[in-house]
Amino acid sequence: MRIPALFAAACYLLFSFAVAWKPLAAADALDKVRQRGMLIWGGDQEGGGPYVFPDPHEPEKLVGFEVDLADMLAGELGVKAKFQQGQWETVPQLLGSQIDIALNGFERTPERLRDYLCTRPYYAFGLQLLALRDSPLESWEQIRAKNDAKRRWRIGVLVNSLADHYLTNLVEDNDDPIDIERYSGNVDAMERVQDGLLDATVADDCVADFYIDRFPKLKLVGWPIAGGYYVVLVAQGQERLRDELNRALTKFIADGQLKKLYDRWDLDGRSQMLMLRDATEQVAAETTSILETLRRNLPTLLKAAGMTVMLSAASFPLAIGIGMLVAIGRLYGPWFVAKPLGVYVEVIRGTPLMLQLYAIFFLLPKIGLPLPALAAAIAGLAINYSAYEAEIYRAGLQAVPRGQMEAALALGMTPALAIRRILLPQAFRIVIPPVTNDFIALFKDTSVCSVITIVELTKRYSVLALSTGAIVELAAMTALLYLLMSFPLSLLARWSERRLAGGKG
Repeated sequence: MRIPALFAAACYLLFSFAVAWKPLAAADALDKVRQRGMLIWGGDQEGGGPYVFPDPHEPEKLVGFEVDLADMLAGELGVKAKFQQGQWETVPQLLGSQIDIALNGFERTPERLRDYLCTRPYYAFGLQLLALRDSPLESWEQIRAKNDAKRRWRIGVLVNSLADHYLTNLVEDNDDPIDIERYSGNVDAMERVQDGLLDATVADDCVADFYIDRFPKLKLVGWPIAGGYYVVLVAQGQERLRDELNRALTKFIADGQLKKLYDRWDLDGRSQMLMLRDATEQVAAETTSILETLRRNLPTLLKAAGMTVMLSAASFPLAIGIGMLVAIGRLYGPWFVAKPLGVYVEVIRGTPLMLQLYAIFFLLPKIGLPLPALAAAIAGLAINYSAYEAEIYRAGLQAVPRGQMEAALALGMTPALAIRRILLPQAFRIVIPPVTNDFIALFKDTSVCSVITIVELTKRYSVLALSTGAIVELAAMTALLYLLMSFPLSLLARWSERRLAGGKG
């Protein structure tokens, strides 16, 4: 009886500790900041001005109105501010582990009110439409008009921003003629508009005003609409830290410090103070059951999984074809062919896939060679994996005994015919397992294509998880979909290995 009693006591203690731990951690949050002597705030430099960005004259130094605000808030807490870089849409997930607060133009939304503690607003904004100066687009009403021509407007937005949600709701609720392209930075979307590859972009008005001089071909269309508020995000359970930040913000509004900050950054301080003083409350979003979350989001995830399959199925055959030609050229071509192909393999293998996608999608338009996002994604994956396939096929060809080539030539075959009819079939049998493994890897690498606006499975999960708060449930569903797509290929790879080893299939 002693062991069950001890086990029950241990379970009780663990349960009691688990119940008490969260309030205890919350009570210590502000104390930890002060003991550390540092307030760690998270943001994304890629978002640029006027929030947080490298000083053009001192690239190692960060500037921006939120950099100054973070210093002001830290000063009120009696500590110094330290910036922590993150990807904008995932910065709030770092709360409680790597950062103390998230401060980077995070809008006050029902979902964020549900998932985090939000301070009182520190900035009021509107959504600004931007288009080319010679564009016929003159108002929001033109975008929403369902005219006889059935024109669809291509509009770029920052992923998971209020602009993204606003346009998505227009399409879903009213079937407005809009095709949305989502970018990881506002500047990327502006670049695409200036290059003539998008009709317009929607950004927060402070971002549009800050960058409009950098893009002389763009114009502000109409007045800002459908605005909102920026708030500082704090992890759940850290009410003391949130309350201290609220106290500091209230003080900054009352004594004019916040107005001076916004005037210094040409952000219309007086109007900001009038709007912030009258900021209305907003109701937090309701939580939903796991089954309801899965029911609502599974069709969307399945559609995104279809994009993942399509990217893989379209790019990998191209990668195999290019890789095979590169391998043959390196082994049997003249030196002036073999050497450049060797450089090609090393350059492609030595640079990240993300950088290659950026070059194809953003740099080619600068020289008059624009590619749609889907074509750029397929081309980028094919080129990247062709270098690895080239090495696999080169190893496979070298594994074929040299006597095979000599015998073929002795029978009167040309070198090209001998390679095609004798060497390649044997090499193909050898490389089946590693090629299959590469195909499985390609399934997962399609997630990188989200940097050029492709919404595949991982990106769709990220967007849904952040908007619904069902991070664990949707992550499990997404992982299951990847497993269902890749596991049959794993079985094929093992089966082919056994066949080549002489075992039974």
